[in-house]
Amino acid sequence: MEYKRKIQNRTNYRKRLMLLKSENIRLVIRRSLRGVCAQLVQYYPEGDKTLVSANSRELIKLGYKAPRRNIPTAYLVGALIAKKSKEKSIIKAVADIGFYAPIHGSVILSVIKGAKDGGLNIEIGDEAAPKQERIEGKHIANYYEKEKGRFSKYQIDPAELPNMFKEVKKKLIGNG
Repeated sequence: MEYKRKIQNRTNYRKRLMLLKSENIRLVIRRSLRGVCAQLVQYYPEGDKTLVSANSRELIKLGYKAPRRNIPTAYLVGALIAKKSKEKSIIKAVADIGFYAPIHGSVILSVIKGAKDGGLNIEIGDEAAPKQERIEGKHIANYYEKEKGRFSKYQIDPAELPNMFKEVKKKLIGNG
């Protein structure tokens, strides 16, 4: 009989075993309909233990008012988890993206890029990471100029997103 989580298509046990054999702390990245979550998780025989967690809702306290599921937000979540990991003396991790496909320039890879830029030692290819203009949200601001009616749910003017991103990044990483 197969495992319940395998039947439900929630866990790839072959991939999980490979990650656990590495004996490294895993950077687990998950998306929801409302945001992005990243956790540093360590395996124990009794069960996995979450060491550090960061969520896109935490960025509101830092002055970030943009929607919480786009590439700039994901990058800042990665930078936030890197900052929290420094406080716990965690310097290295392996990315665990679960069933998400590693699509070049995606939200998932943006979290990994943010964590790497924040100081966490994690592998990501430069060609796979989103381009700098997309990380800063310039593509959203450019699209806003063309289609102003589509941004009614934004709490801010999308043209201000790159500036807001730089301010929050400066608070997290130190260089704007």
